Amino acid sequence: MTGVLVSTLFLFQLLVIAAISMSFCNGNSYHVGCLESEREVLLRFKQDLQDPSNRLASWIGDGDCCLWAGVICDDVTGHILELNLRNPFNYYVQPDQYEANPRSMLVGKVNPSLLDLEHLSYLDLSFNDFQGVQIPRFIGSMGNLKYLNLSGSQFGGVIPHQLGNLSSLRYLDLSRNFLYVVNFGWLSGLSFLEHLDFSYVNLSKASDWLLVTHMLPSLVELDLSNCQLHHFPQLPVANFSTLTTLDLSHNQFDNSFVPAWVFGLSRLHFLNLGYNNFQGPIPEGLQNLTSLKHLGLPFNHFSSSVPKWFDRLTHLEHLSLSYNSLEGRIPRSMARLCNLRRLYLGGAKLNQEISEILEIFSGCVSNGLETLALPSSSISGHLTDQLGKFKNLDSLDLSNNSIVGPVPQSLGQLSSLRVLQLYLNKLHGTLSEIHFANLTKLSVVLVGANKLTLKVKRDWIPPFQLIELGLRSCDVGSRFPLWLYSQKDLQFLDLFNSGISGSFPNRLLKSASQLYLLDLGHNQIHGELTNLTKASQLSYLSLIANNLSGSLPHISSNLTVLELSGNSFSGPIFHFLCYAINETMKLKFLFLDRNILQGKLPDCWMSYQNLMALDLTNNKFTGNLPTSLGSLSSLVSLHLRKNRLSGTIPISLKNCTSLMTLDVGENEFLGHIPSWFGERFSRMVVLILRSNNFHGPLPTELCALAFLQILDVADNHLSGAIPNCIHNLTAMATVNPFTGNAIEYSFPLNSTIGQGSVTEQALVVIKGVAADYNEILNLVRIIDVSKNFFSGKLPMGLTNLKALQSLNLSNNIFTGRIPETIGAMRSLESIDFSVNKFTGEIPQSMSSLTFLNHLNLSNNYLTGKISSSTQLQSFNVSCFVGNDLCGAPLPKNCTDQNVSIHEDENGEEDEDENDVDYWLYASMALGFVVGFWCFIGPLLGNRRWRYKYCNFLDGVGDRIVSFVRICT
Repeated sequence: MTGVLVSTLFLFQLLVIAAISMSFCNGNSYHVGCLESEREVLLRFKQDLQDPSNRLASWIGDGDCCLWAGVICDDVTGHILELNLRNPFNYYVQPDQYEANPRSMLVGKVNPSLLDLEHLSYLDLSFNDFQGVQIPRFIGSMGNLKYLNLSGSQFGGVIPHQLGNLSSLRYLDLSRNFLYVVNFGWLSGLSFLEHLDFSYVNLSKASDWLLVTHMLPSLVELDLSNCQLHHFPQLPVANFSTLTTLDLSHNQFDNSFVPAWVFGLSRLHFLNLGYNNFQGPIPEGLQNLTSLKHLGLPFNHFSSSVPKWFDRLTHLEHLSLSYNSLEGRIPRSMARLCNLRRLYLGGAKLNQEISEILEIFSGCVSNGLETLALPSSSISGHLTDQLGKFKNLDSLDLSNNSIVGPVPQSLGQLSSLRVLQLYLNKLHGTLSEIHFANLTKLSVVLVGANKLTLKVKRDWIPPFQLIELGLRSCDVGSRFPLWLYSQKDLQFLDLFNSGISGSFPNRLLKSASQLYLLDLGHNQIHGELTNLTKASQLSYLSLIANNLSGSLPHISSNLTVLELSGNSFSGPIFHFLCYAINETMKLKFLFLDRNILQGKLPDCWMSYQNLMALDLTNNKFTGNLPTSLGSLSSLVSLHLRKNRLSGTIPISLKNCTSLMTLDVGENEFLGHIPSWFGERFSRMVVLILRSNNFHGPLPTELCALAFLQILDVADNHLSGAIPNCIHNLTAMATVNPFTGNAIEYSFPLNSTIGQGSVTEQALVVIKGVAADYNEILNLVRIIDVSKNFFSGKLPMGLTNLKALQSLNLSNNIFTGRIPETIGAMRSLESIDFSVNKFTGEIPQSMSSLTFLNHLNLSNNYLTGKISSSTQLQSFNVSCFVGNDLCGAPLPKNCTDQNVSIHEDENGEEDEDENDVDYWLYASMALGFVVGFWCFIGPLLGNRRWRYKYCNFLDGVGDRIVSFVRICT
């Protein structure tokens, strides 16, 4: 009996122990609660933080801190093990891009009390704001830490070497801060480290980065992207035996070729070498990395065809080769990449039809392909119904190619499609409801710059909610599409040149409350604009070239770009600019040109200190420029052309030191051209002062404008000589100093849309014709000083301006010879030296100006024979009239008018020649005496004749004086 009782008690104890154990394991019936000392640590930590979104609202009182937000405790001991205060409002914009909501950031400093959390193994403070302070050194004393993430938390300075004491650390992320490292030595003791992310850390001085990292025995993931690395140290073989992830993108290495040790990383799953300077063919050594799932090589200088051996990388899921120098077709062998999910081949010269590409991938690849991005890849042909086979396609980008024909209805079968980009092709035909019927996930549709017609029922309700819609230059019907009012998430809407008439769709600003960009330019929208102050999310509004009228509307302080050019807005602009005089406006670009606005410019520009570009061209503004224009310290472009503005240029404008373009042409400004232009506007590219009343000399200080490409001071009252220092205009002396064509000013849009840009334009007079230049403005180089009173000889340095394309000196009083070295100005396309006092012969070197297609040398004192080169003789007679020239194309033949002087062997002149000269001079003297007395004699002898002659001279003098007064 006793034995049975003992056995029963023993069994009961086992059951109790098992129950307790299960309770501990499951964690749902036993909880110790946090320790009071550690709760106090958290409260002290909170005191040093600002919490605008109340993320730490639960951190109060004497409750159980293990239940507080972001805190995880040990259920047995109650010690705090994990502290996760990562900003939770991070959202992904594009792959590998994300942002944190600044309104939910914790702001302040890290209290040293964290040291008292002795059992803390996990610390995440990422994407908060610690205001540029150094990472606290005491973190290096938190010996139990296995996970440390301080990414994107606004830390600055050098990374403290004390972090090398965290010998248990397995995960270290210090990316996206303002940090730098001098050497990597302190990392060598982190033998358990598996994940190291130093992206955006400045490693330019850390020459040992590779020598240290390749010796970390446990390292699995290494991210050193955007680290300002420039050189691979010599390393025959890297000891990255455990490495599966390597990201070295965005570093611009000075090594031309991918180092050989990379090809030995046999366990590598992820490799990103994009945005560097690698050259040559795509390395064949990459085919050894048979475990690769992600291969990124975009934005390098690889120059080859797409390799056929890619089919050996059978695990490949992500392949990016965009924007290299690749040529040739996509090989059919890539049809065997059955695991391929994302393919990026933008910028390649494939010269391949889209139907062939779809056929290559229509087998096993089509089953899993999620992204097909082939923008700007020289693709042609028709989109075919094969498109419908790609059932899992999430993103399709075929933009900026030469694809023709209609969009197949099989597009509607892509039920997973989220992003559709077909803009800038040659598509035509109709997009109907059938194309979109099953596309419930669609969020981005950019199909503009085609000849497509969107034809849907008036009451159509789409099955999707768009974020971006671009139908530029597509026909959407004369009425504003009603279905757009159902798109509540719309942020980007481009209906430029879409045939819309009617009034402005104010209802859209209410229904799409997140609308960030709205472009309705080049339509037939009419009526008045109402108050826009409530459209607080709207950042970009363009209504160029419509039929809008009335006064300018009040706008929201958040608006960044406002384009109202080419309408019929009228009246003064005081109420528009000055209604929020005490508020700082975010406006960066304001375009009000080509309207009927009038009155004086108000003096309240101090509220617009973010303004970068202002265009008031072709209105009816009058009066002086307000002083407050000088408060626009960010101003880059100022266009005031063709108004009735007067007075002098205000000295306050010298504060606008960022100015690159200044056009005040065709107004009534007077005074001297300010000498401080050359001192304060060091970045000036375009300076147009034509058709005003400026007088005085051309300031020598303008020679300091090394970036100046367009100098137009024509049709003023300027005088004096051209400054000798003109050769210092470097941008006019250097042929093609810039790589791009357009002068663009970029500005941020929201995170989804990214960057926007505005292209600079200027009205430039070349060959007597005014034309707008925008996309190629950066290639234009001209000097126009015509219709002034400039005089003197041309400085020899003028011909050093070898990039100059147009030189107009006409209607001045220049003298002397045309420089012989003018032939060195090989870029000249237009020369106008007419109506001056140039003398001598036309320089022979002018015949070498092979680009010259406009020439006017008329009405000077040029002499001699026109060069027999085809270049000069191809011009019209009118180019040379009013001179003493001969030879084609003039009808006057050249004869040998100069009598040669022959010398005998002793160097003495012929005696007959001397006799001719003697009698010639004697005859001239006798003729002068006889002629003089034949005219003067009767005047001296006849008083009546003398009186009439003097009256005649007085009359002539009066007429000359009157003429001079009228002209001046």
